[in-house]
Amino acid sequence: QVELVESGGRLVQAGNSLRLSCVASGRTFSTYAMGWFRQAPGKDREFVAAISWGGGITIFADSVKGRFTISRDNAQSTMYLQMNGLKPEDTAVYYCASRKNSGTIPTTSALMYDYWGQGTQVTVSS
Repeated sequence: QVELVESGGRLVQAGNSLRLSCVASGRTFSTYAMGWFRQAPGKDREFVAAISWGGGITIFADSVKGRFTISRDNAQSTMYLQMNGLKPEDTAVYYCASRKNSGTIPTTSALMYDYWGQGTQVTVSS
């Protein structure tokens, strides 16, 4: 059974940084594209960033481009989201997600991801 567990979310002031982690278990981590999504209260879940299985391809939402970076350590079965220059509008529950089929490319569509974590809360105060 595939399990994704996020951590690292907390309350921070605007302008500060956070690093989220997503630890995967239950299958070979290194062969699947993965992504980060977020959902703010009253809003739909939205794409944040995604990364290919080998880390060579990364994509970002325009709202976080230049501020967030995504990376992965396949030896540790862990994906990261480094968030710099945080803004109050970044406040949301952040979810990591994994595609089901090996060798798949990262995508912005939540529908293309098959496995999801429970989320970690990020709150940015002004």
